[in-house]
Amino acid sequence: MNFEHTEDRRMLADSLNRFIAEQYAFETRDRIAKSAQGFSTEIWQQFAELGVIGALFSEADGGFGGGGFDVAVVFEALGRGLVVEPLLGAVMAGEAISVAGNDTQKGLLAEIVGGTTIATLAHDEPETHYELSRVQTRAERSGDGWVLKGAKAVVQQGEQANLFVVSARTSGAVDDEAGISLFLVPAKTPGLTVRGCPAIDGGRVAELGFDNVKLGADALLGTEGQGHATLERAIGRGVLALCAEALGAMEAAKTATLEYLRTRKQFGTLIGSFQALQHRMADLLLEIEQARSAVINAAAAIDADRVTRERALSAAKVSIGRIGTLVAEESIQMHGGIGMTWELPLAHYAKRLVMIDHQLGDEDHHLQRYIALGREHH
Repeated sequence: MNFEHTEDRRMLADSLNRFIAEQYAFETRDRIAKSAQGFSTEIWQQFAELGVIGALFSEADGGFGGGGFDVAVVFEALGRGLVVEPLLGAVMAGEAISVAGNDTQKGLLAEIVGGTTIATLAHDEPETHYELSRVQTRAERSGDGWVLKGAKAVVQQGEQANLFVVSARTSGAVDDEAGISLFLVPAKTPGLTVRGCPAIDGGRVAELGFDNVKLGADALLGTEGQGHATLERAIGRGVLALCAEALGAMEAAKTATLEYLRTRKQFGTLIGSFQALQHRMADLLLEIEQARSAVINAAAAIDADRVTRERALSAAKVSIGRIGTLVAEESIQMHGGIGMTWELPLAHYAKRLVMIDHQLGDEDHHLQRYIALGREHH
């Protein structure tokens, strides 16, 4: 397999890394992450103009990328800068529309790529624990349309989204794979309530309430009751994006720690000359390379058959969960007490790495999933 990035991809990575270094310094990021809006509209527009959103979508969908490695390159750069803008939502909602949408619905993709529509996936619920098929929100037929009742939790940047891709049960028991349908719900739909709060690691998330939300027939995305496979594809791309983001955050934490070991003196000696710390750092560098291999593997498998794709994604998420936590802990310990202080960007990288483990399924969840998918294989 050829893991050399194409010229376009390299140029995109370079311009994105440069943009983040110049326009998204830690102080700026910190201000944006703590703001009432939870992200910067201005930066979002610049991402659209730079083609960052477009890189996440195929040409057929109005973008100019859309491959697994395009997603990985973009999100690794975002992870390096701890970017809070709603690109993960765009990837997941966009993939669902791309996979299941009709021509009219696919027209929304151009608005997502252009940055004028902020779309996000609303799938997790207050009662769920990463199980893809556990959906309690209900959609019932009403005339030629639908009525939605239920709640969604931890929706990324939900307050600022204009469009939600919502999973709801149209038939079956609460955790059946069959009977899940997907709906496109604009933010200003009557009966939809959005309640936001700050996320632990910066930016904002929201809870959605659906109080007899009336939708037209055109809101159904894909075939009724067949939404599970589409959800799996959309969340799978989200998993790849998060793994790549974690890799970027690990690289940044590694760089900060190496820099600290080279400059911090103790008893008149640079601490980087202490052999015990050299060994710990060498082990950490090897682990980060493992993580990179797992991300490359997942990116390469994103368009493979379902079991190959999902196993590669779960394997990567397991590695990222374990190694991300390790990088967070080791970097902080090698910095000593200062590593815990909020003034130092490192603490924020550590926090983000720990939180990524809990997004879209943690290490335990994906390990079980990887094993279960292996059984399906045989």
